[in-house]
Amino acid sequence: MEQLDKIDTKILRILQKDAKKTTKEIATMLNLTVSPVYERVRRLESMGYIKQYVAILDKKLINRSVTTICQVSMRYHNEAFIEKFEQEIQNLEEVQECYHMAGQVDFLLKINVGSLDEYHDFVKYKLSKIDNIGVLNSTFVLKEIKHTSEFYI
Repeated sequence: MEQLDKIDTKILRILQKDAKKTTKEIATMLNLTVSPVYERVRRLESMGYIKQYVAILDKKLINRSVTTICQVSMRYHNEAFIEKFEQEIQNLEEVQECYHMAGQVDFLLKINVGSLDEYHDFVKYKLSKIDNIGVLNSTFVLKEIKHTSEFYI
């Protein structure tokens, strides 16, 4: 993969903070003209550095203020069970993030719902219906200290 130069890195930093910045605004910030900045952004997109542009919502305003970290341990660890879990977790809208882990637990889920009752129903009627789950361990976020989607580059 092609190496990034300082200007590419600055463009990525700017877009991570505010993806709505126009090419003209970025060019002004970097003391460049619009055309090369436009070409660099398109190149960064085509090379896969920029995967997508998103709006980050306020979870309180959309009634998803309860964040739960759920550790999932599987009963059996064969390929078919793992793939089935990974496929089924994709269909659960409450799951915002899912990681296949090494260590004492098999999967780590980040789940956002509106209340503890909603979480209870989610576990009872959705998550626990997935075959081969052995142990679920849920912890609840009391206060969000740091949350970012930015990578340090």
